[in-house]
Amino acid sequence: MPELESVWPPAAIRTDRLVLREPELRDRAGIIDLFASPEVGTYLGGARPREELEQTIPEVPNRRPGLFLVDLDGAMIGIVMLDQLGAEHPHQVGPDIELGYMFLPQAWGFGYAAEACAAALDWFAGVFPGESVVLCTQTANDQSMRVAAKLAFAEVKRFEEYGAEQWLGVR
Repeated sequence: MPELESVWPPAAIRTDRLVLREPELRDRAGIIDLFASPEVGTYLGGARPREELEQTIPEVPNRRPGLFLVDLDGAMIGIVMLDQLGAEHPHQVGPDIELGYMFLPQAWGFGYAAEACAAALDWFAGVFPGESVVLCTQTANDQSMRVAAKLAFAEVKRFEEYGAEQWLGVR
């Protein structure tokens, strides 16, 4: 199984419009906005209370293997995560890494999610050639389903969880 810790942190990854990097002090307010957003939380179990986030998110947001902050022109617009699935994960299809992402609503509709995720996946494939990556989303999340298609994830299965139909794809 790939060990992200052994290759983390990578140098910043640059695309035509974005930079994927580790979180910094200046990103705290944007991260709180992201997790407190009702729009962002629609398919992720809901927004978290801003007061709770203000108390729990450290001054310098947590840096951890697999977490990229997405930066547009010096401002945080979202995050991309590559998380190792443990053996106990109920929907694991192999020794997988799961791709996840969240973007501020004002960054929706510009192709940033697909661009940032493609860059993270390219980095991962360069470090761990031939390793699979999975993506799970609610089928009702049309935007996320389009991103999965753009990134060439192939459906493995659908299942019910959290009171909604989920889609699991692999790349």
